Amino acid sequence: MLHHIELYVSNLERSDRFWSWLLAQLGYERYQRWTHGVSYRANDAYIVFVQAELRYMDVPYHRKRVGLNHLAFRAASREQVDALIEALHARGVTLLYAQPHPYAGGERHYAIYFEDPDRIKVEIVAPS
Repeated sequence: MLHHIELYVSNLERSDRFWSWLLAQLGYERYQRWTHGVSYRANDAYIVFVQAELRYMDVPYHRKRVGLNHLAFRAASREQVDALIEALHARGVTLLYAQPHPYAGGERHYAIYFEDPDRIKVEIVAPS
């Protein structure tokens, strides 16, 4: 079981605005807040966002480089995925794939893909 994930971000306040809403939709609650970070918890796992130091921000994140490609979260249902599409559009978030949910996980895979403010790819997947 995953214990936690820690992500360094270029602008903590911007990332917190983006992620706080999204994670609340997925059942996460704010766990901790400190000067340079914030975390959200669901069950026994949590996700941490930390403000990156200026000296490390000269090379922007890209999911095709060595390291993290994307984060995938479980939705409760296909209906929740569809509701998130509408909510993301209302927030000005562009989906990465306009066609009906790519079938990366087989014919019954139902998901959406988009990026956070630092271009970290996010997948929300419904149960199949």
